[in-house]
Amino acid sequence: LSYSLENNLRPTVQMLRDLGLDGARLAKVIEAQPQLLLHSLENNLRPTVQWMKDLSLVDAQVAKVIAVYPQVFDLSLENNLRPTVQWLRDLGLDGARLAKVIAGRPQLLGLSLENNLKPIAQWLKDLGLDDAQV
Repeated sequence: LSYSLENNLRPTVQMLRDLGLDGARLAKVIEAQPQLLLHSLENNLRPTVQWMKDLSLVDAQVAKVIAVYPQVFDLSLENNLRPTVQWLRDLGLDGARLAKVIAGRPQLLGLSLENNLKPIAQWLKDLGLDDAQV
């Protein structure tokens, strides 16, 4: 396994800068999640960023997700991210509201649907809250 400064590391850092991460925020992300620099730009980082943009997150929101929860790049689009967002949509979140939830609480994307999110949502519903309140 070989990583080139010119072919891997600099393009990854540039992508993060292009989203609005720079200076201390960029350093903090790399310090917290150094393996981020080892992810494939084409097979992981760009598709995940594009997926967030497809959910109506703007660059500043995508940068916030990465700054708060850089582990988002460790999650599978197919097995984690898409199913979690579909579940949120099933609760009635969409568009700007969905983008706001993801940008505000990106750690939700890393929680298990079956072991965390669904049981907590059901517990809240059992207390009398409806989908919109959950």
